[in-house]
Amino acid sequence: MRIRTRLTLWYAAVMFASLTLMGVLAYREFVSVRSERLHQGEGEPGGHPRPPWGGHRGGPFADVAEIILWCGVPAAVLALGGGWWMMRRALTPLERLTEAIERTHERTLRQQLERTGNGDELDRLTEVFNAMTARLDQSFQRIREFTLHASHELKTPLTVMHGELETALREESLPDSQRERLLSQMDEVQRLAAIVDGLSLLTKADAGQVTLALEPVRVDEIVREAVEDAQHLAQGREVQVGLAECEELTVRGDRHRLRQLLLNLTDNAIKYNCPSGTVKIALRRAGDFAELTVANTGPGIAAEILPRVFDRFFRGDASHGSAIEGSGLGLSIAQWIVHSHDGTIRVESEEKGPTTVTVSLPLEAG
Repeated sequence: MRIRTRLTLWYAAVMFASLTLMGVLAYREFVSVRSERLHQGEGEPGGHPRPPWGGHRGGPFADVAEIILWCGVPAAVLALGGGWWMMRRALTPLERLTEAIERTHERTLRQQLERTGNGDELDRLTEVFNAMTARLDQSFQRIREFTLHASHELKTPLTVMHGELETALREESLPDSQRERLLSQMDEVQRLAAIVDGLSLLTKADAGQVTLALEPVRVDEIVREAVEDAQHLAQGREVQVGLAECEELTVRGDRHRLRQLLLNLTDNAIKYNCPSGTVKIALRRAGDFAELTVANTGPGIAAEILPRVFDRFFRGDASHGSAIEGSGLGLSIAQWIVHSHDGTIRVESEEKGPTTVTVSLPLEAG
């Protein structure tokens, strides 16, 4: 049965019940008044009885008011209550469907929404939505497979090119100008290899093919190692890297991935920094979480692009993005690592001001 038909029948039943009640109450009121007047022998000249609304209790308006009070008001209340109940019952399946759709994302596309099976519009809508998510899941699956296959196929020629460039650079008779060109080509090959590795990692993570080696990990040790590496990396950029605070904290996680997280964050903080800027790293306890912050002195991120910093291949301002080496996958990888450890990551920044990345990871129980 269609929703329109069902609503029509329900509302007709409620209104019929309301009108019946109003008629019964009005009939009882008129019969009572008329019987009372006939019993008292009241009537019009000529032997005709007065109408029952003739005003024996203050006039016709008082009788009408009494009828409205005792008949109209209950009928209206019944109609409103019945209408509310009818709408609630009709819209409850729609609310449940809306909540289920809100919980749908790229990782839950294979979960089919439950159908009512009564053949109405909502049941049909659920069927159409399930078919749509199935098609989307197939599309995402094809994209993942293509990306994985392309990454795998690209690794071999990149490895061959890298080896050939290394062999050519070992020749002592190589002119300086040609050596510089080969070094530049090797940098580009390494950059392409890093992009392929990062994209392959994210694609495998999306497909659930990456397994983390979870164990108790001293985060403060990883932070100190990352600070030392960042200091060496920052020497050629005239950036100062310092450790503001570092408490001894232990989380349950994958040591290799957590170290990769720190390297990505510190590398970004150094590359996207002001000339002669600074980078401050801190690790402290915040309740049941280990809170890590990586902050630099600017130049900041505009408010309109801040929500996109975790998008893949997004590198911010195009005017200077090409001057800074990178693949645009660092923060995407960092976000995946944090989420896979049941943590949170956020970026706070203002244009031409400092930028702070805050990571919260649950502490090891006990």
